[in-house]
Amino acid sequence: MLLTGLLIASLLTWHRTLGSVDISSVRSPRSEFFYWLTIMFSQTLGMALGDWTAELPGVGYLGAAAIFGALLLLVIVAHFRTRISSTVLFWIAFVLTRPLGAVVGDFLDKPVSSGGLELSRYSATAMLLTLIVVCIFLFPQRAARTAH
Repeated sequence: MLLTGLLIASLLTWHRTLGSVDISSVRSPRSEFFYWLTIMFSQTLGMALGDWTAELPGVGYLGAAAIFGALLLLVIVAHFRTRISSTVLFWIAFVLTRPLGAVVGDFLDKPVSSGGLELSRYSATAMLLTLIVVCIFLFPQRAARTAH
């Protein structure tokens, strides 16, 4: 709860002070301060949320990955099917990718007795790198829109 409150407070203070929390508005030392403060809180919240979820009875690393993956899919659906602000959806997705990454990483390198695959860091890194490269080629890329 504390980390969630700190994250929300940083976003609200950033918005109240500078008028936007859109990452495209990060162009000054002041906005960079708010950006990195928000990143710190979201990273910490995401990691803690991933660990907490994976430790729930009957959930484990794969169950937690499925939960956070499904939540990210809902964000994608909301992006295409609702009028919810893209900035709000960005920050929700940003937070949700942290626990997803944490539980997938834990699944790859934690001991089998703890529900992991017990891969070496090198093997886990090679697996993730391969997945990233496949995704780059599998999903079409396009240039970002620029604001004028």
